[in-house]
Amino acid sequence: MRRGKGGIAVALFGVAVAALIGSRLIPGDATSVASAPGQTAAGPASSRPGEVGDRRGALVDQVVFAQEADLGKVANLIETGTHQLFAQGISNATVFRRLRESSKIGYSKAFGSSAELTLNPVGPRFKDGRVNPFHVPALREALNWLVDRRYVAEELYGGLAVPRTLPINTGFPDYARLADVSRALELRYSHDPERARSVISAEMERLGARRADGVWVHDGKPVRISVLIRTDDQRRRIGDYVSNLLETEGFVVERLYRAADEASRIWIAGDPADGRWHIYTGGWVSTMIQRDLSENFAYYYTPLGRPEPLWQAYAPVPELQTLAERLQKADFATLAERQRMMSRCLELAMSDSVRVWLVDVISIQPRAADVQLTSDLAGGFGGSSLWAYTLRYVDRIGGSVVVGLPALLAEPWNPVAGSNWIFDRMIMRGLTDAPLLPDPYTGLFWPQQIVGAEVTVKDDVPVVSTYDWLTVERVPEVRVPPDTWIGWSGSLSRWITVGEQHPDGLTTRARVRVRFVDGFLDRKWHDGSRFSLADMLVPWILGFDRGDPESKLFDPSYKLVFDVFRQHFKGLRIVSREPLVVEIYGDQVYPDAETMVATRTPGLAPWHTLALGMRAEEQGELAFSSAKADQAKVDWMSFVAGPSLAILDRHRAEATKSGFVPYAPTIGSLLRPGEVEERYAALARWVDLRGHYWVDNGPFYLHAANPTERSIVLRRFEEFPDRADKWLRFDEPRIPVVDLDGPMIVRQGETPRFDLCVTFRGQAYASADIERARWLLFDGRGGLRAEGDAVSSSEGCFSIALDAKVVGALGAGANTLEVAVTSIQVSLPAFGTHAFATVSR
Repeated sequence: MRRGKGGIAVALFGVAVAALIGSRLIPGDATSVASAPGQTAAGPASSRPGEVGDRRGALVDQVVFAQEADLGKVANLIETGTHQLFAQGISNATVFRRLRESSKIGYSKAFGSSAELTLNPVGPRFKDGRVNPFHVPALREALNWLVDRRYVAEELYGGLAVPRTLPINTGFPDYARLADVSRALELRYSHDPERARSVISAEMERLGARRADGVWVHDGKPVRISVLIRTDDQRRRIGDYVSNLLETEGFVVERLYRAADEASRIWIAGDPADGRWHIYTGGWVSTMIQRDLSENFAYYYTPLGRPEPLWQAYAPVPELQTLAERLQKADFATLAERQRMMSRCLELAMSDSVRVWLVDVISIQPRAADVQLTSDLAGGFGGSSLWAYTLRYVDRIGGSVVVGLPALLAEPWNPVAGSNWIFDRMIMRGLTDAPLLPDPYTGLFWPQQIVGAEVTVKDDVPVVSTYDWLTVERVPEVRVPPDTWIGWSGSLSRWITVGEQHPDGLTTRARVRVRFVDGFLDRKWHDGSRFSLADMLVPWILGFDRGDPESKLFDPSYKLVFDVFRQHFKGLRIVSREPLVVEIYGDQVYPDAETMVATRTPGLAPWHTLALGMRAEEQGELAFSSAKADQAKVDWMSFVAGPSLAILDRHRAEATKSGFVPYAPTIGSLLRPGEVEERYAALARWVDLRGHYWVDNGPFYLHAANPTERSIVLRRFEEFPDRADKWLRFDEPRIPVVDLDGPMIVRQGETPRFDLCVTFRGQAYASADIERARWLLFDGRGGLRAEGDAVSSSEGCFSIALDAKVVGALGAGANTLEVAVTSIQVSLPAFGTHAFATVSR
């Protein structure tokens, strides 16, 4: 899967700092390669029994990533010890059965992947004059009734998926919060082929088409629908299923079977007005639990989502555009208002239907039985931010682990706008140490490089905190100090302060004050050089530079992201250097204060490697982003392989000779005496040893990368400051199991009682850990008739009593009582259903 929505960027506005990225070596070479400065070579033979003790950083010595796309080989490769882990989620029921039968294989489950149909809305005609039926919103909407989502989940995925109708994941908190609206819409858009056929016929005739011999004809030619079908997972079967349905409805279908790379060049990079495709079998991955899905509407349904041509062709109705923008900016006064806005957006999104959601996929994450690591409930192994901190053998410390991936080094790696492939990103996460890390089961954030934070918000801002590592204070007004940096002047090469830009003063909705760990700036990069404040501020300035049309680093593809950032950003301020305390001011808020801290805390990138890439782009030799590289007709910059390295070598030599510092008039004063010489000397030693420019600060360093053989090797960074057992507290997610029981027949006038019990592994779920147990009552026509909260009756158990008037209003017939249970231990809600009939006395 190429691109996934999800995860919180370490940088604040599009500078994907090195705090997110990785190498390679052939397994047999491990002990023959020189070590990084201050380290020893640690190959497979270095494993030893014993406790963690004083070990720092990773619990294994080496991780080898090897490309293996054939999932049919997974079980055998793990059983024979060739591989210990596969990072690609498996949704093939046959392969899963084979894994489950083996005593040598363990696995986890992840719930963050989804499959949908992406529709081409250009029209009413393509450039060549052909009519595009899916320009019509009603025709797009009709596909919701045409497809049988339960069939897709149970037959095409063999039960490794659940039906999904809406643009919010069924396993994330917002789905449970919006359960009343969600379930009503799911019932409204349930499988109804007759209704779909009626709408399709009416709309096609309105377009001027007629049906002749069972085929729709327009302008004297059959209406052909081109379905772009991904071939590398279950979406091939989805594509064939949808194509068959469309043929039944009278369309001539062209099936375009394509692998990921070729498909992306058509639907993402291509101009949808060319008419090369009508439907794409899309797939998305959330690499972490998303507690706030309010931005999904802007991302999936408006031009705000992405700069590519398809997104710029979206033309939602004004109400959806306005609400989506407001939700993206968190422009609401209360959580209740947010709920109302999201509820309305769900309705409008279904009417728009540039995407027809099909299923949320249950991905199986296979590993050797003697290997453990923390898997993210959404992103699995590949999306876990903790994999590098927790990967270990059950019976020993150290050793080497081989990880299979379907693709790696698929795109160039650079720390600004490099590869966005999910599997490349997994490796990058193992190479970096972010300021905060997400809880793999709840999506809330925990401190990693910081010791705490203070969140100060205007008293009407709807935000809550869960953990005690931060505080939330409400005040009548949040004023931004005049010495706060709010912008950057490229011509003057200096910060613009709030006092200059807003002489009458500036207020904002929120301030986040973050304190980093003591001695933070004394920590080291992988090349042995020490951190400095410049590593934090150069990426920030670069973010402004890339959004400035007057700068040589300006990138038009980044401008949209930058403009959205500028709308809510109100300033950055360094309060002190030791301890390092930083304040960030802005109007963008999130329901969870922990997320606000994570999105605002600045990450770091080594200024001396970033500087070389900046020089190369300024001189028109390379470009950080693929879009600018295409526009300038230069190579997309890579810090790890290919022709970029020779260009970076030359710029390193020139920078070393001249003592080059980016934005020197401002940054120069932040550097320690001798820092420039120290940085370039350390980088020279690093490049001589490693042959690449990927310098980071995580528990592993990039030991070697081999694009030709598609393999990467990481080695343990022995100077990592944290104990190796710091993140081992996450063992197994306590996903609740729901049992709902009650009468099957209820007479009108009665007050029936239903019993709800919540368990985990057969034991009662602690009532204190149950956030909410909500019930919804639907009549036989799918109408929501009543709702409420279940009443606690004993540990893990609740009762639901329906009022006699409510029962009487149902009339005679079938009804359904549904419950949604949310836990503070995990984000995944649990659902239960009980059908009963009401009869007259």
